[in-house]
Amino acid sequence: MTETMRTTADDAERAAVRERAEGVLRRLAGERAVLREDQWRAIEALTVDRRRVLCVQRTGWGKSAVYFVATALLRDGVTAQAGDPPAGPTVIVSPLLALMRNQVDAAARAGIRARTINSANLDEWSEIEHEIRGGSVDVLLISPERLNNPDFRDNVLPGLAASTGLLVVDEAHCVSDWGHDFRPDYRRLRTFLAGLPGRTPVLATTATANARVTADVAEQLGDALVLRGPLDRDSLRLAVLDLPNPAHRLAWLADHLDRLPGSGIIYTLTVAAATETADFLRSRGFPVASYTGQVEDAERRAAEQDLQDNKIKALVATSALGMGFDKPDLGFVIHLGAPPSPIAYYQQVGRAGRAVEHAEVVLLPGREDAAIWRYFASLAFPPEDQVRSVLANLSLDRPMSTQALEPLVDLRRNRLEMMLKVLDVDGAVRRARGGWFATGEPWTYDTARLRRVAEARSAEQQTMIGYAETDACRMEFLRRCLDDPEAKPCGRCDNCADPLFDAEVSPASLAAADAFLGRPGVEIAPKKMWPTGMSAVGISLKGKIGPADQIQPGRAVGRLSDLGWGGRLRTLVAPESADGPIPSELAAAVVEILKAWAHGDDAWSRRPAAVVAVDSRRHPELIRTLAEHIARVGRLPLLGAVTSNAPSGDGSRGNSAQRVRALHEAFAVPPEVAAELSGLGGPVLLVDDLVDSGWTMVLAGRALRRAGADGVLPLALAVAG
Repeated sequence: MTETMRTTADDAERAAVRERAEGVLRRLAGERAVLREDQWRAIEALTVDRRRVLCVQRTGWGKSAVYFVATALLRDGVTAQAGDPPAGPTVIVSPLLALMRNQVDAAARAGIRARTINSANLDEWSEIEHEIRGGSVDVLLISPERLNNPDFRDNVLPGLAASTGLLVVDEAHCVSDWGHDFRPDYRRLRTFLAGLPGRTPVLATTATANARVTADVAEQLGDALVLRGPLDRDSLRLAVLDLPNPAHRLAWLADHLDRLPGSGIIYTLTVAAATETADFLRSRGFPVASYTGQVEDAERRAAEQDLQDNKIKALVATSALGMGFDKPDLGFVIHLGAPPSPIAYYQQVGRAGRAVEHAEVVLLPGREDAAIWRYFASLAFPPEDQVRSVLANLSLDRPMSTQALEPLVDLRRNRLEMMLKVLDVDGAVRRARGGWFATGEPWTYDTARLRRVAEARSAEQQTMIGYAETDACRMEFLRRCLDDPEAKPCGRCDNCADPLFDAEVSPASLAAADAFLGRPGVEIAPKKMWPTGMSAVGISLKGKIGPADQIQPGRAVGRLSDLGWGGRLRTLVAPESADGPIPSELAAAVVEILKAWAHGDDAWSRRPAAVVAVDSRRHPELIRTLAEHIARVGRLPLLGAVTSNAPSGDGSRGNSAQRVRALHEAFAVPPEVAAELSGLGGPVLLVDDLVDSGWTMVLAGRALRRAGADGVLPLALAVAG
């Protein structure tokens, strides 16, 4: 056969494959659906050439169509060559359960049977594994965290990798620590890739990768075909409104939410802001729901479905909603506060306008954004001394749980677990049933790379400020941040065309927002249990905190992350803040809290009989004048202060075990204070400026109880978080 004849035959075979692919697409998306050239190019590379492909394409491009069509072709053996084994299931590594639920439904429309293995369906695992071995599962969706679950990694993953017909890595920018949402568990894909048979195709997809992230992911895939498309979203109209404070932002929402098309998402930077915003909008008659990492899974699912069914106007969400949520007719995305990266912002606004002609995107940046960015940046990979401490405390042959490690290392649990995952990927530790153990393999702290990543994050934050302030095209700005070579003015945003919205708010809405945000009072929940593993550091505290040592539920003016009181409290109680007398507005807020605490369903069971302060090295005058004001207004005796010999520093980095270790036996009740406790006939009000971990109040209160206090009611200006 001549070269020309072979080429002609190959072209005919590829044309036949494309015709079959179009048929699958019509089952998936309707009789009028047609593959675009870029989609076909990806399918062709995966099914005919059996290549590894990285697609960097805008949200709504149709990546699910690519991998479902490719799955159908591979499972049917349409493109199999002599010697190719029957194609096993497609494995999709997906970051969120929300996406998994959507994908299972979408696959069914194309006649593809999809199943998921995740933490929410443990009772189905053995059944699903049996179905995989029997060949009845076409698509298996798993979370990246599942890749390093010991049972899954050791017992399921090897066989799964050996039988996989197509591997799909969704949201592939998470593989790269240059990406805005790096996840260590994604690095486990190296093990998966290494176990794949030859000629197993791999598809990685993302809508949010600049040139650096694209190159990093492509290198990790190995010999990947990179298909990068233009990132314009011609349905989105971008705008920025500079409003003076949180009350104005809430008032703007109350005035304009009805004008926004359809249903949408309101993003906030913190859980507290999401909760407050949802509560305020409900108080103004709007059907909305909050969606954060602290909301129960069943409640999140119900909120997702209510938005899908247009039963609510908006979800008020943190980035917990982010990747994976799919509602093609989403009409708007509003941000109360700017994300720390224009790439993350592009991804979140990309949730809107997939199947509607116009969708509104409005950013309402806040003065507090930079402080929130700094807080989240502080949770990055720990310094080398802390990492070395963890490695030194891990055994080579006996796994230790994170709870057992906490008394030995100065890291909070979520940061400790993230660090252990990175060390696992690097080969320095390994996860097993029951915890982690050291491998003994040499490991180097990559100071230079971590510094470059931190610098990149800082540059992204400055770029986000630039986005808010630019007078040029906003969509072009975002596309250039993603290194889109086709970036050009959109003609639609508030800088290219007449803005659709202005910054005006009605007096009534502003007054309502001011009143809502000005309400002081959040609960300080008492601790019930001592941290695990304290005996490892010679402290004999374990299990439940006994009744004789317990403190009662308390109150604070607000959280540091609150929209209303947060900014004022941060400037007052931060470690670097100057000390001084209690400001009058805070003193008045405390009085309001005490009045409310005395009445209502959650009132104190007995009125306080005296006031005691917590000794403070950072803000002694602030706490002294606060305690004096409470005693004077409440007509209560001020007994003095619980003294402390705790080490200097706020200890806010440490976990609960570390805080108890540092504060154990640190508090003392002076004899003159102790002499006044017995016979008071009621609890004492224990006053401090900030409740962070909560252990200062617990241990200072324990000292008071042991000195004779009948009960302890904590009162603080602020609660961290």
